[in-house]
Amino acid sequence: MSLALKQVFNKDRTFRPKRKFEPGTQRFELHKKAQASLNAGLDLKLAVQLPHGEDLNDWVAVHVVDFFNRINLIYGTISDSCTDQSCPVMSGGPKYEYRWQDEHKYKRPTALSAPKYMSLLMDWIEVQINNEQIFPTNVGTPFPKTFMQVAKKILSRLFRVFVHVYIHHFDRVSHMGAEAHVNTCYKHFYYFVTEFNLTDHKELEPLKEMTTRMCH
Repeated sequence: MSLALKQVFNKDRTFRPKRKFEPGTQRFELHKKAQASLNAGLDLKLAVQLPHGEDLNDWVAVHVVDFFNRINLIYGTISDSCTDQSCPVMSGGPKYEYRWQDEHKYKRPTALSAPKYMSLLMDWIEVQINNEQIFPTNVGTPFPKTFMQVAKKILSRLFRVFVHVYIHHFDRVSHMGAEAHVNTCYKHFYYFVTEFNLTDHKELEPLKEMTTRMCH
């Protein structure tokens, strides 16, 4: 990674504070384990597999938070070229348009500009992962029955960030020399969600051709 690129990715270009894992907790140890296998250059397809004896909910929780931080950072690096004027609709090419819906202001699917959609998305995810009822941090506190459902929704929506970045802003990614970094992050994400069936296949359609080439 070039020095300029390191500065880009080391700068706190994320929109919001990262969710950290408390040292000494089970989740912190799992986070370290996941990071160690990546740093050791382990095949990403193997790196995403559930370690022996670990709880699937814990493993998914660690990765959801990690992907949120990484994808947030990737979007942050191109956000100055993703404006209401350049991207008046949150889309992935002419065939795919994403509408925003939540439990508050947007009760019906609503067409928004890409930056507005991204901002709402990151805020919404941050609320979910900082909610102790959904992502409990205390060891021994059970995950709710709805945890996987929420995790799937977060990951499906994060996938849309990849779709938008790859289809509409990849020239910017390439110009910054960030292509290899973004591709690695994408492959890691793709192998993880497919390993545990966490995203509907129809969500993956917009990047299907690229994925076939990239993730053999």
